[in-house]
Amino acid sequence: MRVSAPVSPRDLLDKTINDDLFRCLRFLPDSFVDLMIIDPPYNTDKIFHSRKFREVPFDDYAAWIESWLLPLAAKLKPHASIYICADWSSSPAVYLVGQKYFHIRNRITWEREKGRGAKGNWKNCLEDIWYFSVSQNYRFNVDAVKLRRRVIAPYRGAEGRPKDWQATPTGNFRVTHPSNLWTDVTVPFWSMPENTDHPTQKPEKLMAKLILASSNPGDVVFDPFAGSGTTLVVAKKLGRRYCGVEIDEHYACIAEKRLRMAEADESIQGYADGVFWERNSLALRSPRWNGERRPPRGTAAASGADLFDSQGRQD
Repeated sequence: MRVSAPVSPRDLLDKTINDDLFRCLRFLPDSFVDLMIIDPPYNTDKIFHSRKFREVPFDDYAAWIESWLLPLAAKLKPHASIYICADWSSSPAVYLVGQKYFHIRNRITWEREKGRGAKGNWKNCLEDIWYFSVSQNYRFNVDAVKLRRRVIAPYRGAEGRPKDWQATPTGNFRVTHPSNLWTDVTVPFWSMPENTDHPTQKPEKLMAKLILASSNPGDVVFDPFAGSGTTLVVAKKLGRRYCGVEIDEHYACIAEKRLRMAEADESIQGYADGVFWERNSLALRSPRWNGERRPPRGTAAASGADLFDSQGRQD
């Protein structure tokens, strides 16, 4: 859709807006967003289909961020959270601008296991996500984003029972609290169903962590640089309402195609049984859910409850 006049929040729900963000911003309603996830072009030369983004001096890049972040702030509800993606070179500018308008909560660093080697520098394998909130009243659903890790050296208590881990037929696992260092995310590659030709596409698993942590079912998730629609697709799969803005028609069409596909397949790579799994470990999941895309909504597993009893046995 395109926006050429003021619209109500209801008009925007579950829509992809194919338009220039700066043109349509003035038409978007205030205070309609529960969670905003922003993945802007980083400060580097990059071609996005028919458009080019050029590297500029640091101060100019920071001013560009402020030119859209300030008006976007008015679209947020008082309890809303904001996540802004960045690479190592653009990360300081995101922090510099973001802390002027929001409460800074954390900086997440995640590992990009793909990437080209460099002969004259360190290989770039990390990206940042700055986490802000509008106020001190914000949502964070810690139980929804726990990570199931394999236990390499299992420790047993005095009675021989597993201590803080569970024994299963497929291995020993511990469910841990999420940290701000993520090494379990796989960048989409050619054989993954979520892969597109967008040059900076984010993994669905990455967006699922942000959405589950900082929104509830039915909340509105907004992405002003929607790209190929990963944020929107994951929001739909997780039972949130969504809205995104994407200037390039090609990518907007890809987003709409992926949204239709999500109606038939709600799976998210690396997320099952109500928890996130370490990279390359999902094949070891409990046979209880084998053959299902993911636990039905409303079940204990879907809400993050443990699948094991106090002695480490499967129930």
